[in-house]
Amino acid sequence: MRVLMTAAAMVMATSVAKAESVKTGDYSFIYSYPAEAAAIPQLRARLNAEDKALKGKTARDAAAARRESKNGSFPFRAYETQKTWKVVTSTPRFLSLSSDAYEYTGGAHGNPSSGALVWDKARGVGIDPTQVFTSTAALQRVIAPTYCARLKAERSRRLAPYKDTSDTFSQCPTLKELTLLLGSSNRQRIDRIGLIADPYVAGSYAEGAYEVTLPVTPAILSAVRPAYRAAFAAR
Repeated sequence: MRVLMTAAAMVMATSVAKAESVKTGDYSFIYSYPAEAAAIPQLRARLNAEDKALKGKTARDAAAARRESKNGSFPFRAYETQKTWKVVTSTPRFLSLSSDAYEYTGGAHGNPSSGALVWDKARGVGIDPTQVFTSTAALQRVIAPTYCARLKAERSRRLAPYKDTSDTFSQCPTLKELTLLLGSSNRQRIDRIGLIADPYVAGSYAEGAYEVTLPVTPAILSAVRPAYRAAFAAR
């Protein structure tokens, strides 16, 4: 069974409130979330619903694949689904979560992926991290120069010697292709953001994910919606 790694360096060490593990002849399934999420009834219900839906889908898809393997005379390989939610930070306004996921459906290898969710404590709702900004285009404009430079430096470190080409993996991904995490160095205000490029977004499967952390600058702060600006701090 694949062991998931931490989604980003910003993720805090937190206790797990729920950890479900199921293994059958058709599939294996793991789902967990932290105590901080379980303490919020609406968020706990949302994650429990996701757990149930993912497990049901995995069971149905694996059973269908087993039936097809008998009819198609090809070997059946057990399916696998894992999803782990972790706390990035908890501030007076936000509970910021990241997820590591992995799915195997019988191919050459499985597919890891990352995700994010922010619980707005003041409004009692879960939102995508991009929703705290005026627009993805506005945030893209202010982070692109620094993000792309740091991504290029990391590519150079991993792939030395490295040079730009017209290849897809030499391009700088757009914000819509990345997982955006909201982080804090002091658990008071959001003062850094994490950007995760999953495999096949900024590099090959073998290269793994590319993670870049940026401080919240005045330019980034200017792209935050006015209603959320007090929950951020520029560094």
